[in-house]
Amino acid sequence: MIRRFLISIALVFGALPAAADVDIQEVTSPGGITAWLVESPEIPFISMEIRFKGGAALDDPEKRGAVHLMGALLEEGAGDMDARAFAIARDSLAASFGYDVYRDAVTVSAEFLTETQDQAIDLLHQSLVDPRFDQDAIDRVRGQVISVIQSDATDPNSIAGQAFNRAAFGDHPYAFPIEGSEESLMAITRDDLFAAKNATMAMDRVHIGVVGDITADQLGPMLDRLFDGMPATGKAPTPPAEFALTGGVQVIPFDTPQSVVIFGHQGIDRDDPDFFAAFVLNSILGEGGFGSRLMQEVREKRGLTYGVYTYLYSLESADLLLGQVASANDRVAEAVSVIRDEWARTARDGVTAEELETAKTYLTGAYPLRFDGNGRIANILAGMQVQGFGLDYINTRNDRVNAVTLDDVNRMAARLLDAEALNFFVVGAPVGLETTN
Repeated sequence: MIRRFLISIALVFGALPAAADVDIQEVTSPGGITAWLVESPEIPFISMEIRFKGGAALDDPEKRGAVHLMGALLEEGAGDMDARAFAIARDSLAASFGYDVYRDAVTVSAEFLTETQDQAIDLLHQSLVDPRFDQDAIDRVRGQVISVIQSDATDPNSIAGQAFNRAAFGDHPYAFPIEGSEESLMAITRDDLFAAKNATMAMDRVHIGVVGDITADQLGPMLDRLFDGMPATGKAPTPPAEFALTGGVQVIPFDTPQSVVIFGHQGIDRDDPDFFAAFVLNSILGEGGFGSRLMQEVREKRGLTYGVYTYLYSLESADLLLGQVASANDRVAEAVSVIRDEWARTARDGVTAEELETAKTYLTGAYPLRFDGNGRIANILAGMQVQGFGLDYINTRNDRVNAVTLDDVNRMAARLLDAEALNFFVVGAPVGLETTN
């Protein structure tokens, strides 16, 4: 009952006011650990987001998938508790812990009631500092991951994405799935999992966001308790990735009535002074829903697809502008041609003042909707730190969007969009398309 109550209050009352009202404090614990805090005492509930930079990209080449497998096992027992005992202890506190692994991060999400915060923090601490990695749990979870890998091998979207990454990044860690391969997973030992944890979950790369019924004075000692015993330093960062693709089409035969296409080329660094111009441009080109240029040209005017979209994809060691579309095998060649033509037209002619204003209205209006719960806000706080944003970012973000001019966007279109450099990875049986790269 108490767990259901926690979920209910999080859904009903867990949202803070509009983004402009978010007051972020930087808190430093007595032990020197820094976190960003938004106090929200309206309900007796605390959300915490922890991000360790590095992630699956730090896998040893012969042990690919170790970091991902490690992350999946953190909730499978800690200290003197096996997986079942750990789950019972967590649920008895009405707490929720989540562990995820991405290319550049290992993340830990926690939600717990104010009245049980001490016990919840102690339990979470055990999972971070003293995970068990029991062999039966390793074998069971490894089998689950292998099932995912086998499923991905027959999924056109996964096939296209993995083919793009392999061709784009060569021997760099970004070229490989974060889950590893069946072969690499079978080679991973219990010792490898402890090594993966110490390589990625260290205090020299942690970023923490906290939202809820807790003060700065209370948070500091909590952080010291939570991270006591964690490694001070981890593995060196991933080296920069060289993008090897120069444009063209890669067809991967697959027996399916429609082809899946992933397309894109190099993007723009988030630290670039013109990043917000690229952000607005992408909304106009392909991310702004039914009003985007690609949706208008590919779907609305020609009926070639149900949907097409683009997105800026920023990694620690690479920046991409990517997109995806699916179309019937006998129409996908036309869809690819229209995308390439629209890419070139936007680079050459730019966008209109009306398109710019529509994009700004959409981007600024949608932004406050992200702040619809304490957990999501804690996630945003941690993400802001990883990206190097300042404490004022939430309150100034829309101003930065509105400051983008038509000249800014059109200059960025000419700089960023390169139709000749577009790479199309097509999985299916496309008519009229052949590999050209």
